[in-house]
Amino acid sequence: MRISKTIVVSEQALAIDVLCAAVPELSKARLKDAMNKGAVSWQRGKQHKRLRRAQSPVAAGEQLHLNYDSDLLQRSCDAPVLVADEGNFSVWFKPAGMLSQGNEWGDHLSLLRFAELYNNSKRPVFLLHRLDREASGLMLVAHQQKTAAELSQLIQQHQISKKYQVLVLGKLDATLMAAGQINAVLDGKACETRFSPVPGWQEPATTLLDITLISGRKHQIRRHFADIGHPVMGDPRYGTHNQDPAGLGLQAVELSFALVGGRRKYHYQLPAELRRYGVK
Repeated sequence: MRISKTIVVSEQALAIDVLCAAVPELSKARLKDAMNKGAVSWQRGKQHKRLRRAQSPVAAGEQLHLNYDSDLLQRSCDAPVLVADEGNFSVWFKPAGMLSQGNEWGDHLSLLRFAELYNNSKRPVFLLHRLDREASGLMLVAHQQKTAAELSQLIQQHQISKKYQVLVLGKLDATLMAAGQINAVLDGKACETRFSPVPGWQEPATTLLDITLISGRKHQIRRHFADIGHPVMGDPRYGTHNQDPAGLGLQAVELSFALVGGRRKYHYQLPAELRRYGVK
């Protein structure tokens, strides 16, 4: 069942009572579950936020937005793993199948919501960058607005080094391997993907590569390698003959950056037990 509905509140009441009256096809228990999972939002003028508490009072003229997808709300995914907590920011392992952040249909499958609920810390959470739902690996979450602004600026200035491992279809020819980079324009903008082979990889039908992004276009790694005929294994969107029941062969494995005018340097590597490929 999928329901998308906007309800204008006619008189002061509790949110759950307004929803029950407006959407009688859903039980109170289902509506409460949808609220808890972020599928209900409240709006007054330009103010807009998720509404999770069933007993929240709402006033006349305010709006409730329900986006209910029974299939989505029943889904689950592996929990993320906290790799490092630096107080004003934290580093997480996002598993494949988890969203970076939620949308209007809910946020219970998102890293940002897990980070918000972790250990009941009640710290604010700020998303700094995204990782495709199908991909896994390291992600940064800020817990202070000042730190979020500083890290966001570093990302925009390409001063945060992000390294990935990617498994692609086939063997790259000697010329391409020697070049070690792809510079194809994406979306009308210049971008660069640098790569090198991971020593010790033995599978004859695939190649495991270390990747450094010099730019950050949407799906850059996936699109670049599909364009040269070596799509990422398990990619459901780009490439052909690259099906893999293990899922998308792309993992973010390293993050490096400096804060406070470069005086504090940070470097994080994905722990061995969380790496998809055992070869380093």
